[in-house]
Amino acid sequence: MSCTLHQMNALLLDQAHHGFTLRQSRTALPEPGAGEIRVRIMAAALNPVDAKLAIGGHTAWTYPHILGVDGAGVVDALGAGVERFAVGERVLAHFPLSRPGTLAQYALVAAHAASRVPESVDWATAASLPCAALTAWQALTRKLRLQSGQTILIEAAAGGVGGFAVQMAKHLGLTVIATCSTAKHAYVHSLGADHVIDYRNHDVAQTVGRITEGRGVHGVLDAIGGATAQRDLGLLGYGGAMACLINLPDTTHINVFRVAPSLHFITLGGAWLSGSLDAQADLARMGDEVLALLTSGAIRALPIKRLPFEAEAVTAALHEQLAGQVSGKQVVEIASA
Repeated sequence: MSCTLHQMNALLLDQAHHGFTLRQSRTALPEPGAGEIRVRIMAAALNPVDAKLAIGGHTAWTYPHILGVDGAGVVDALGAGVERFAVGERVLAHFPLSRPGTLAQYALVAAHAASRVPESVDWATAASLPCAALTAWQALTRKLRLQSGQTILIEAAAGGVGGFAVQMAKHLGLTVIATCSTAKHAYVHSLGADHVIDYRNHDVAQTVGRITEGRGVHGVLDAIGGATAQRDLGLLGYGGAMACLINLPDTTHINVFRVAPSLHFITLGGAWLSGSLDAQADLARMGDEVLALLTSGAIRALPIKRLPFEAEAVTAALHEQLAGQVSGKQVVEIASA
């Protein structure tokens, strides 16, 4: 399925709603504006945000819309003023969710937000990194900034963000307490977790208290929100820091003068929504740093389920994201399309 006559193949969402389905069709080939690169997408990873937006939509979208914030591929065309890349270079990026995304043969992104992909990294692995790995790295290095020897609690450690965060935290010299289901204990231990707690069958607060001898943890990375985030706020030691992906806990129920917590909200997409060029450029820097961790062996890719570039398969995979049935990463292979 080649690109001809200024058109491309894409998976289209006709309307956002709970029973959403995608359809494959031809659509206009996007033309890069000033400062943008057009990327021939070789692989695109699926993320919970894609599935949630397929239900709720976005105010900036027009329909049909192309989903997808994670993509890796080859620079195909340059917008005016782009000097950072040349046609033919390998890149990955976290693409803005308000614009047509990566479940297509081609997508646009600002050149200053993209990272070069070494030849040693295959397309599926490259595509699996932006949303999950950059979120974990942003939380650890831009927000929490814990020191070697300190202790962190990582919730949902078998998920995409959690799986990368465990490895990165160990690389940074932290002691890792992780939560997941019993079935995933061996996997999370293999990522480097020092302690793994079955959140379904054990009292997480009591277990963390025992592990830390009542001192609490220095940091929390929470990807669950709600009651879990509220409980974890109480597990921080004095001066502890908490990074949240869903929502921030309510501090009115703790003595903030005694705990003095630092609370951080993590959002890669905020770099686009805010219009901050510095934040967008940091997406590229974080991509470079994560790729360096990967190629040096400091972290490894999460297990990848490869999906064909077909509407039915990708629709089913997105509904699996909503149901919380995904371990590792789902990656759509578009290279052969």
